[in-house]
Amino acid sequence: MTIDWQKEVESRKDELLEKLKAFLSIESVLDPDTAGEGAPFGKGIDEALTYMLKLGEENGFTVKNLDGYAGHIEYGEGEETIGVLSHIDVVPAGDGWTTPPFSPDIRDGKLYARGAIDDKGPTMAAFFALKIVKELGLPLSKKVRLILGTDEETYWRCMDHYFKHEPMPVMGFTPDADFPLIVAEKGFLDISLRGEVPSGEPVADGEDTWTLASFTAGQRVNMVPDLAKAKLVGEGDVFGLKEKYQEFLLSRRIRGYAEEADDHLMLVLEGVSHHGSEPDKGLNAALELIRFLKEQVRLDQDGQRYVDFAHRYLVDSFFGEKMGLAQSDDIVGKLTVNAGVFHYERDESPLVRINVRYPISGDHEAILRQIDELVGPYGLQVKEVDHKAAHAVDKKHELVRTLSRVYEEQTGQKAELLAIGGGTYARALEVGVAFGPLFPGREETAHQKDEHIVVDDLLKATAIYAQAIYELAK
Repeated sequence: MTIDWQKEVESRKDELLEKLKAFLSIESVLDPDTAGEGAPFGKGIDEALTYMLKLGEENGFTVKNLDGYAGHIEYGEGEETIGVLSHIDVVPAGDGWTTPPFSPDIRDGKLYARGAIDDKGPTMAAFFALKIVKELGLPLSKKVRLILGTDEETYWRCMDHYFKHEPMPVMGFTPDADFPLIVAEKGFLDISLRGEVPSGEPVADGEDTWTLASFTAGQRVNMVPDLAKAKLVGEGDVFGLKEKYQEFLLSRRIRGYAEEADDHLMLVLEGVSHHGSEPDKGLNAALELIRFLKEQVRLDQDGQRYVDFAHRYLVDSFFGEKMGLAQSDDIVGKLTVNAGVFHYERDESPLVRINVRYPISGDHEAILRQIDELVGPYGLQVKEVDHKAAHAVDKKHELVRTLSRVYEEQTGQKAELLAIGGGTYARALEVGVAFGPLFPGREETAHQKDEHIVVDDLLKATAIYAQAIYELAK
Protein backbone atom coordinates (compact mmCIF):
# COMPACT_ATOMS: atom_id res chain seq x y z
CA MET A 1 0.00 0.00 0.00
CA THR A 2 1.35 3.38 -1.04
CA ILE A 3 0.39 6.32 1.14
CA ASP A 4 0.74 9.95 0.06
CA TRP A 5 1.61 11.30 3.50
CA GLN A 6 1.91 14.89 2.31
CA LYS A 7 -1.57 14.75 0.76
CA GLU A 8 -3.00 13.42 4.03
CA VAL A 9 -1.45 16.36 5.88
CA GLU A 10 -2.64 18.94 3.36
CA SER A 11 -6.22 17.70 3.75
CA ARG A 12 -5.96 18.50 7.48
CA LYS A 13 -4.02 21.76 7.15
CA ASP A 14 -6.78 24.11 8.29
CA GLU A 15 -7.60 22.01 11.33
CA LEU A 16 -3.93 21.63 12.26
CA LEU A 17 -3.34 25.39 12.13
CA GLU A 18 -6.54 26.13 14.02
CA LYS A 19 -5.63 23.78 16.87
CA LEU A 20 -2.03 24.97 16.90
CA LYS A 21 -2.99 28.64 17.14
CA ALA A 22 -5.20 27.90 20.13
CA PHE A 23 -2.36 25.92 21.71
CA LEU A 24 0.17 28.71 21.10
CA SER A 25 -2.18 31.25 22.69
CA ILE A 26 -1.66 29.60 26.08
CA GLU A 27 1.19 31.25 27.99
CA SER A 28 2.77 28.04 29.22
CA VAL A 29 5.75 29.57 31.04
CA LEU A 30 6.95 28.20 34.38
CA ASP A 31 5.11 30.11 37.11
CA PRO A 32 5.79 28.97 40.70
CA ASP A 33 3.32 31.57 42.01
CA THR A 34 0.36 29.69 40.50
CA ALA A 35 1.72 26.19 41.12
CA GLY A 36 -0.28 23.75 43.22
CA GLU A 37 -1.47 20.19 43.47
CA GLY A 38 -1.95 18.79 39.99
CA ALA A 39 -0.26 21.86 38.48
CA PRO A 40 3.33 21.71 39.77
CA PHE A 41 4.68 24.27 37.28
CA GLY A 42 1.86 26.79 37.28
CA LYS A 43 -1.47 27.60 35.72
CA GLY A 44 -0.32 28.24 32.15
CA ILE A 45 1.58 24.97 31.79
CA ASP A 46 -1.34 23.05 33.32
CA GLU A 47 -3.72 24.70 30.86
CA ALA A 48 -1.51 23.69 27.93
CA LEU A 49 -1.22 20.08 29.11
CA THR A 50 -4.98 19.89 29.67
CA TYR A 51 -5.56 21.29 26.17
CA MET A 52 -3.47 18.59 24.50
CA LEU A 53 -4.90 15.72 26.54
CA LYS A 54 -8.45 16.89 25.86
CA LEU A 55 -7.62 17.08 22.14
CA GLY A 56 -6.39 13.51 22.37
CA GLU A 57 -9.58 12.35 24.05
CA GLU A 58 -11.74 14.10 21.46
CA ASN A 59 -9.91 12.21 18.72
CA GLY A 60 -10.37 8.80 20.31
CA PHE A 61 -6.91 8.28 21.79
CA THR A 62 -6.10 6.86 25.21
CA VAL A 63 -4.74 9.65 27.39
CA LYS A 64 -3.18 9.89 30.83
CA ASN A 65 -2.24 12.80 33.07
CA LEU A 66 0.55 12.04 35.54
CA ASP A 67 -0.19 14.53 38.31
CA GLY A 68 0.37 17.53 36.03
CA TYR A 69 4.05 16.65 35.60
CA ALA A 70 3.55 15.02 32.22
CA GLY A 71 0.98 13.20 30.15
CA HIS A 72 0.67 10.93 27.17
CA ILE A 73 -1.56 10.32 24.19
CA GLU A 74 -1.50 6.67 23.12
CA TYR A 75 -2.51 4.63 20.09
CA GLY A 76 -1.88 1.05 19.00
CA GLU A 77 -1.46 -2.39 20.52
CA GLY A 78 1.48 -4.56 21.48
CA GLU A 79 4.02 -5.31 24.18
CA GLU A 80 6.51 -2.69 23.05
CA THR A 81 6.12 1.07 22.91
CA ILE A 82 7.53 3.68 20.55
CA GLY A 83 7.95 7.04 22.24
CA VAL A 84 7.58 10.47 20.67
CA LEU A 85 8.64 12.98 23.32
CA SER A 86 7.80 16.67 23.08
CA HIS A 87 7.30 19.51 25.55
CA ILE A 88 4.52 22.01 26.04
CA ASP A 89 6.36 24.53 28.25
CA VAL A 90 8.10 27.54 26.68
CA VAL A 91 10.72 30.05 27.74
CA PRO A 92 9.63 33.58 28.70
CA ALA A 93 8.76 35.74 25.71
CA GLY A 94 11.26 38.54 26.27
CA ASP A 95 10.95 41.92 24.57
CA GLY A 96 10.99 43.32 21.05
CA TRP A 97 8.37 41.18 19.30
CA THR A 98 6.74 42.51 16.13
CA THR A 99 3.39 41.03 17.22
CA PRO A 100 2.37 39.80 20.69
CA PRO A 101 4.19 36.52 21.43
CA PHE A 102 1.07 34.68 22.58
CA SER A 103 -1.16 35.96 19.78
CA PRO A 104 -0.15 33.64 16.91
CA ASP A 105 0.21 35.46 13.61
CA ILE A 106 0.84 34.11 10.11
CA ARG A 107 2.63 36.46 7.73
CA ASP A 108 4.74 35.76 4.68
CA GLY A 109 4.15 32.05 5.09
CA LYS A 110 5.52 31.92 8.64
CA LEU A 111 3.69 31.31 11.91
CA TYR A 112 4.99 33.62 14.64
CA ALA A 113 4.52 32.90 18.35
CA ARG A 114 6.51 31.83 21.38
CA GLY A 115 6.65 28.06 21.07
CA ALA A 116 6.07 27.97 17.30
CA ILE A 117 9.29 26.02 16.73
CA ASP A 118 10.17 25.13 20.36
CA ASP A 119 8.19 23.02 20.93
CA LYS A 120 4.44 23.51 20.54
CA GLY A 121 4.45 23.58 16.74
CA PRO A 122 6.33 20.25 16.54
CA THR A 123 4.12 18.81 19.31
CA MET A 124 1.02 19.53 17.25
CA ALA A 125 2.74 18.15 14.14
CA ALA A 126 3.45 14.89 16.00
CA PHE A 127 -0.13 14.75 17.26
CA PHE A 128 -1.58 15.15 13.76
CA ALA A 129 0.92 12.58 12.48
CA LEU A 130 -0.46 10.08 15.00
CA LYS A 131 -3.99 11.17 14.14
CA ILE A 132 -3.35 10.42 10.45
CA VAL A 133 -2.04 6.93 11.25
CA LYS A 134 -5.14 6.28 13.36
CA GLU A 135 -7.64 7.68 10.85
CA LEU A 136 -6.11 5.62 8.04
CA GLY A 137 -6.64 2.53 10.18
CA LEU A 138 -3.07 1.36 9.69
CA PRO A 139 -2.23 -1.84 11.62
CA LEU A 140 0.44 -1.45 14.30
CA SER A 141 2.31 -4.12 16.27
CA LYS A 142 3.51 -1.65 18.89
CA LYS A 143 1.94 1.08 20.96
CA VAL A 144 2.86 4.67 20.15
CA ARG A 145 2.95 7.23 22.93
CA LEU A 146 3.14 10.94 22.37
CA ILE A 147 4.69 11.84 25.73
CA LEU A 148 4.13 15.46 26.76
CA GLY A 149 6.68 17.03 29.08
CA THR A 150 6.06 20.21 31.04
CA ASP A 151 9.46 21.21 32.47
CA GLU A 152 11.91 20.81 29.60
CA GLU A 153 13.07 24.40 29.69
CA THR A 154 14.23 24.12 33.31
CA TYR A 155 15.00 20.94 35.27
CA TRP A 156 13.20 18.08 33.45
CA ARG A 157 11.31 17.18 36.62
CA CYS A 158 8.53 16.11 34.25
CA MET A 159 10.59 13.28 32.76
CA ASP A 160 11.89 12.19 36.15
CA HIS A 161 8.30 11.85 37.37
CA TYR A 162 7.00 10.24 34.19
CA PHE A 163 9.55 7.44 34.03
CA LYS A 164 9.13 6.65 37.71
CA HIS A 165 5.57 5.65 36.87
CA GLU A 166 5.65 4.53 33.24
CA PRO A 167 7.83 2.06 31.30
CA MET A 168 10.67 3.17 29.06
CA PRO A 169 9.86 2.96 25.33
CA VAL A 170 12.05 0.57 23.37
CA MET A 171 13.11 3.53 21.24
CA GLY A 172 11.82 6.87 20.06
CA PHE A 173 12.46 10.40 18.91
CA THR A 174 11.82 13.97 19.91
CA PRO A 175 10.63 16.58 17.38
CA ASP A 176 12.59 19.34 19.10
CA ALA A 177 15.73 20.09 17.12
CA ASP A 178 16.97 19.79 13.53
CA PHE A 179 16.49 17.60 10.50
CA PRO A 180 17.86 15.33 9.17
CA LEU A 181 18.71 13.38 12.34
CA ILE A 182 20.63 14.08 15.55
CA VAL A 183 22.32 11.04 17.08
CA ALA A 184 24.58 12.72 19.67
CA GLU A 185 24.19 15.55 22.19
CA LYS A 186 26.61 17.25 24.53
CA GLY A 187 26.37 16.77 28.24
CA PHE A 188 25.36 19.87 30.14
CA LEU A 189 25.59 21.46 33.53
CA ASP A 190 23.31 24.22 34.81
CA ILE A 191 25.32 25.76 37.62
CA SER A 192 24.24 28.35 40.19
CA LEU A 193 27.08 30.35 41.74
CA ARG A 194 26.09 32.12 44.93
CA GLY A 195 27.87 34.30 47.47
CA GLU A 196 27.42 35.98 50.80
CA VAL A 197 25.30 39.11 51.20
CA PRO A 198 27.48 42.14 50.29
CA SER A 199 29.23 43.81 53.23
CA GLY A 200 28.44 47.33 52.08
CA GLU A 201 32.05 48.49 52.32
CA PRO A 202 33.20 50.97 49.62
CA VAL A 203 36.40 50.60 47.61
CA ALA A 204 37.70 53.87 48.97
CA ASP A 205 36.52 57.31 49.82
CA GLY A 206 36.10 59.75 46.97
CA GLU A 207 33.55 61.27 44.68
CA ASP A 208 34.55 59.04 41.77
CA THR A 209 33.43 55.84 43.53
CA TRP A 210 30.04 54.43 42.60
CA THR A 211 28.09 51.83 44.54
CA LEU A 212 26.65 49.01 42.47
CA ALA A 213 23.16 48.93 43.99
CA SER A 214 21.91 46.24 41.62
CA PHE A 215 22.79 44.32 38.47
CA THR A 216 20.23 42.15 36.70
CA ALA A 217 20.14 40.27 33.42
CA GLY A 218 18.64 37.12 31.97
CA GLN A 219 15.57 35.00 32.63
CA ARG A 220 16.80 31.48 31.89
CA VAL A 221 20.23 29.91 32.05
CA ASN A 222 19.80 28.40 28.57
CA MET A 223 19.14 31.76 26.90
CA VAL A 224 21.63 34.48 26.00
CA PRO A 225 20.41 37.54 27.99
CA ASP A 226 19.03 40.26 25.72
CA LEU A 227 18.69 42.96 28.40
CA ALA A 228 20.90 44.02 31.31
CA LYS A 229 20.53 46.79 33.88
CA ALA A 230 23.00 48.25 36.38
CA LYS A 231 21.84 50.66 39.08
CA LEU A 232 24.59 52.95 40.35
CA VAL A 233 24.43 55.18 43.42
CA GLY A 234 26.99 57.84 44.29
CA GLU A 235 28.07 61.46 44.23
CA GLY A 236 30.27 61.23 41.15
CA ASP A 237 30.13 63.06 37.83
CA VAL A 238 26.84 61.81 36.39
CA PHE A 239 27.22 63.72 33.14
CA GLY A 240 30.72 62.40 32.60
CA LEU A 241 29.68 58.82 33.27
CA LYS A 242 26.71 59.10 30.92
CA GLU A 243 29.00 60.48 28.24
CA LYS A 244 31.43 57.57 28.69
CA TYR A 245 28.57 55.13 28.41
CA GLN A 246 27.26 56.62 25.19
CA GLU A 247 30.77 56.52 23.71
CA PHE A 248 31.06 52.86 24.73
CA LEU A 249 27.71 51.97 23.11
CA LEU A 250 28.55 53.81 19.91
CA SER A 251 32.02 52.32 19.62
CA ARG A 252 30.65 48.79 19.95
CA ARG A 253 27.47 49.49 17.95
CA ILE A 254 25.22 48.38 20.79
CA ARG A 255 21.83 49.76 21.76
CA GLY A 256 21.28 51.09 25.27
CA TYR A 257 20.83 54.20 27.36
CA ALA A 258 21.55 55.84 30.71
CA GLU A 259 18.59 57.04 32.76
CA GLU A 260 19.15 59.51 35.58
CA ALA A 261 16.89 59.58 38.67
CA ASP A 262 16.99 61.55 41.92
CA ASP A 263 19.05 58.99 43.82
CA HIS A 264 20.66 56.77 41.16
CA LEU A 265 21.82 56.31 37.60
CA MET A 266 20.45 53.33 35.65
CA LEU A 267 22.50 51.90 32.80
CA VAL A 268 20.51 49.76 30.37
CA LEU A 269 22.01 47.66 27.59
CA GLU A 270 20.17 45.72 24.89
CA GLY A 271 21.69 42.54 23.50
CA VAL A 272 20.52 39.83 21.13
CA SER A 273 19.07 36.63 22.55
CA HIS A 274 20.00 33.21 21.25
CA HIS A 275 19.82 29.62 22.41
CA GLY A 276 22.32 28.95 25.17
CA SER A 277 23.87 26.07 23.25
CA GLU A 278 25.45 28.65 20.90
CA PRO A 279 26.33 31.57 23.18
CA ASP A 280 28.73 33.08 20.67
CA LYS A 281 25.91 33.67 18.19
CA GLY A 282 23.96 36.06 20.40
CA LEU A 283 24.99 39.34 22.01
CA ASN A 284 25.11 38.82 25.76
CA ALA A 285 23.78 42.06 27.26
CA ALA A 286 25.08 41.19 30.73
CA LEU A 287 28.65 40.61 29.60
CA GLU A 288 28.75 43.78 27.53
CA LEU A 289 27.53 45.84 30.48
CA ILE A 290 30.07 44.07 32.70
CA ARG A 291 32.74 45.06 30.18
CA PHE A 292 31.79 48.73 30.54
CA LEU A 293 31.65 48.64 34.33
CA LYS A 294 35.06 46.98 34.54
CA GLU A 295 36.75 49.35 32.09
CA GLN A 296 35.11 52.66 32.93
CA VAL A 297 33.62 52.69 36.46
CA ARG A 298 35.23 52.61 39.91
CA LEU A 299 32.90 50.58 42.11
CA ASP A 300 32.43 49.75 45.77
CA GLN A 301 34.29 46.69 47.00
CA ASP A 302 31.47 44.17 46.74
CA GLY A 303 30.21 45.41 43.42
CA GLN A 304 33.73 45.43 42.03
CA ARG A 305 34.29 41.83 43.09
CA TYR A 306 31.10 40.71 41.34
CA VAL A 307 32.09 42.54 38.16
CA ASP A 308 35.69 41.33 38.36
CA PHE A 309 34.59 37.69 38.45
CA ALA A 310 32.35 37.99 35.40
CA HIS A 311 34.93 39.97 33.46
CA ARG A 312 37.81 37.66 34.38
CA TYR A 313 36.10 34.39 33.45
CA LEU A 314 33.03 35.02 31.28
CA VAL A 315 33.55 38.05 29.03
CA ASP A 316 34.95 36.97 25.63
CA SER A 317 35.08 33.34 26.74
CA PHE A 318 32.22 31.40 25.17
CA PHE A 319 34.24 28.19 24.98
CA GLY A 320 35.54 28.05 28.54
CA GLU A 321 39.02 29.37 27.66
CA LYS A 322 39.35 31.71 30.63
CA MET A 323 38.26 29.04 33.10
CA GLY A 324 40.68 26.51 31.69
CA LEU A 325 37.77 24.36 30.52
CA ALA A 326 38.36 24.50 26.75
CA GLN A 327 37.97 21.05 25.21
CA SER A 328 36.36 19.35 22.22
CA ASP A 329 35.89 16.03 20.51
CA ASP A 330 35.20 14.86 16.98
CA ILE A 331 31.57 13.97 17.77
CA VAL A 332 29.95 17.14 19.15
CA GLY A 333 32.72 19.72 18.99
CA LYS A 334 33.67 22.36 21.55
CA LEU A 335 32.60 22.87 25.15
CA THR A 336 30.52 26.05 25.51
CA VAL A 337 29.71 28.34 28.42
CA ASN A 338 26.58 30.52 28.46
CA ALA A 339 26.30 33.15 31.20
CA GLY A 340 22.51 33.18 31.37
CA VAL A 341 21.35 34.81 34.61
CA PHE A 342 22.81 37.59 36.80
CA HIS A 343 21.23 38.89 39.98
CA TYR A 344 23.01 41.27 42.34
CA GLU A 345 21.36 43.35 45.06
CA ARG A 346 23.14 45.08 47.93
CA ASP A 347 21.06 43.26 50.54
CA GLU A 348 20.86 39.83 48.88
CA SER A 349 23.14 36.92 48.06
CA PRO A 350 24.72 37.55 44.64
CA LEU A 351 23.94 35.03 41.91
CA VAL A 352 25.38 34.05 38.55
CA ARG A 353 23.93 31.10 36.64
CA ILE A 354 25.95 29.51 33.86
CA ASN A 355 25.22 26.69 31.44
CA VAL A 356 28.19 24.52 30.46
CA ARG A 357 27.80 22.06 27.58
CA TYR A 358 30.63 19.57 27.28
CA PRO A 359 31.72 16.93 24.73
CA ILE A 360 30.92 13.23 24.91
CA SER A 361 34.45 12.66 26.22
CA GLY A 362 34.13 15.33 28.95
CA ASP A 363 34.34 14.75 32.71
CA HIS A 364 31.58 16.74 34.39
CA GLU A 365 32.97 16.23 37.89
CA ALA A 366 36.35 17.67 36.86
CA ILE A 367 34.56 20.64 35.28
CA LEU A 368 32.67 21.35 38.51
CA ARG A 369 35.81 21.08 40.62
CA GLN A 370 37.62 23.52 38.37
CA ILE A 371 34.80 26.07 38.47
CA ASP A 372 34.40 25.82 42.25
CA GLU A 373 38.10 26.45 42.73
CA LEU A 374 38.13 29.48 40.44
CA VAL A 375 35.08 31.28 41.87
CA GLY A 376 36.13 30.99 45.53
CA PRO A 377 38.40 34.06 45.59
CA TYR A 378 35.46 36.13 44.32
CA GLY A 379 33.22 35.12 47.23
CA LEU A 380 31.17 32.66 45.19
CA GLN A 381 30.52 28.95 45.49
CA VAL A 382 28.91 26.26 43.37
CA LYS A 383 25.58 25.84 45.14
CA GLU A 384 23.13 24.17 42.77
CA VAL A 385 23.86 21.91 39.84
CA ASP A 386 21.57 20.26 37.32
CA HIS A 387 23.51 17.69 35.30
CA LYS A 388 22.46 15.74 32.23
CA ALA A 389 24.97 13.31 30.81
CA ALA A 390 26.06 13.33 27.19
CA HIS A 391 24.02 11.08 24.90
CA ALA A 392 24.70 9.12 21.70
CA VAL A 393 22.99 6.37 19.68
CA ASP A 394 24.78 3.87 17.44
CA LYS A 395 24.57 5.02 13.83
CA LYS A 396 23.66 1.47 12.76
CA HIS A 397 20.70 1.16 15.14
CA GLU A 398 17.31 0.29 13.64
CA LEU A 399 15.93 3.63 14.85
CA VAL A 400 18.60 5.61 13.01
CA ARG A 401 18.30 3.55 9.84
CA THR A 402 14.49 3.82 9.75
CA LEU A 403 14.29 7.56 10.37
CA SER A 404 17.08 8.21 7.87
CA ARG A 405 15.19 6.27 5.19
CA VAL A 406 11.92 8.08 5.94
CA TYR A 407 13.60 11.48 5.72
CA GLU A 408 15.25 10.61 2.41
CA GLU A 409 12.01 9.27 0.91
CA GLN A 410 10.06 12.36 1.97
CA THR A 411 12.61 15.00 0.97
CA GLY A 412 14.83 13.44 -1.66
CA GLN A 413 17.82 14.66 0.38
CA LYS A 414 20.52 12.58 2.06
CA ALA A 415 19.97 12.13 5.79
CA GLU A 416 23.19 13.44 7.28
CA LEU A 417 23.69 12.34 10.88
CA LEU A 418 24.26 15.29 13.21
CA ALA A 419 25.60 16.03 16.68
CA ILE A 420 24.58 19.12 18.65
CA GLY A 421 25.21 21.15 21.76
CA GLY A 422 21.52 21.44 22.57
CA GLY A 423 19.84 19.20 25.10
CA THR A 424 16.67 17.40 24.00
CA TYR A 425 14.39 14.73 25.37
CA ALA A 426 16.29 12.21 23.24
CA ARG A 427 18.55 11.72 26.24
CA ALA A 428 15.56 10.93 28.45
CA LEU A 429 15.22 7.73 26.41
CA GLU A 430 17.60 4.79 26.58
CA VAL A 431 17.51 4.76 22.77
CA GLY A 432 16.42 8.13 21.44
CA VAL A 433 17.31 10.69 18.79
CA ALA A 434 16.20 14.20 17.87
CA PHE A 435 14.34 14.41 14.57
CA GLY A 436 13.40 17.85 13.20
CA PRO A 437 11.48 20.08 12.84
CA LEU A 438 14.04 22.64 11.58
CA PHE A 439 15.10 21.89 8.02
CA PRO A 440 18.64 22.55 6.76
CA GLY A 441 19.18 26.17 5.78
CA ARG A 442 16.27 27.56 7.80
CA GLU A 443 16.80 30.31 10.37
CA GLU A 444 16.92 29.11 13.98
CA THR A 445 14.61 31.31 16.10
CA ALA A 446 14.04 29.20 19.22
CA HIS A 447 14.36 31.29 22.41
CA GLN A 448 14.48 34.49 20.35
CA LYS A 449 12.04 37.31 19.70
CA ASP A 450 9.80 36.73 16.68
CA GLU A 451 10.18 32.96 17.03
CA HIS A 452 8.50 31.29 14.06
CA ILE A 453 8.09 28.20 11.93
CA VAL A 454 7.58 28.17 8.16
CA VAL A 455 4.06 26.81 7.60
CA ASP A 456 5.10 24.63 4.66
CA ASP A 457 7.91 23.18 6.81
CA LEU A 458 5.42 22.42 9.58
CA LEU A 459 3.27 20.47 7.12
CA LYS A 460 6.26 18.64 5.67
CA ALA A 461 7.45 17.72 9.17
CA THR A 462 3.99 16.36 9.97
CA ALA A 463 4.15 14.09 6.91
CA ILE A 464 7.62 12.89 7.90
CA TYR A 465 6.48 12.17 11.46
CA ALA A 466 3.40 10.29 10.26
CA GLN A 467 5.46 7.96 8.09
CA ALA A 468 8.11 7.61 10.80
CA ILE A 469 5.55 6.61 13.42
CA TYR A 470 4.03 4.04 11.08
CA GLU A 471 7.39 2.58 10.02
CA LEU A 472 8.60 2.26 13.62
CA ALA A 473 5.40 0.74 14.97
CA LYS A 474 3.95 -1.31 12.09
